[in-house]
Amino acid sequence: MNHTVQTFFTPAGTNRPPNYEMLKEEHEVATLGAPHNPVPPTSTVIHIRSKTSVPDHVVWSLFNTLFMNSCCLGFIAFAYSVKSRDRKMVGDLTGAQAYASTAKCLNVWALIVGIVMTILLIIIPILILQAYQ
Repeated sequence: MNHTVQTFFTPAGTNRPPNYEMLKEEHEVATLGAPHNPVPPTSTVIHIRSKTSVPDHVVWSLFNTLFMNSCCLGFIAFAYSVKSRDRKMVGDLTGAQAYASTAKCLNVWALIVGIVMTILLIIIPILILQAYQ
């Protein structure tokens, strides 16, 4: 396309008809819309760091501390959970994951030991009562 400045109306004193290229360009603008930029559009990529969810198990540790604190495993798990939360707040995800893993392991053992002790505290008195009858 020719992008030079052309007059759309011929002056009244000249007897020249409108230029063919000018009419063709008007037709293209009408059917295709405004001329597009020949340069391809550029794109901007923004890398958003995904927040990796590192569970710190604080609630589970607190539950084990308050209700099934056998061998103080719940309290130790709570300490590791708080350390994991602190590491996560600082931005050290590797450290947070390590402390969270230890807290989870301690919580599992505290839960298992607590359930076994609860079952034994129910079964042993029943067995003792049955032996004396």
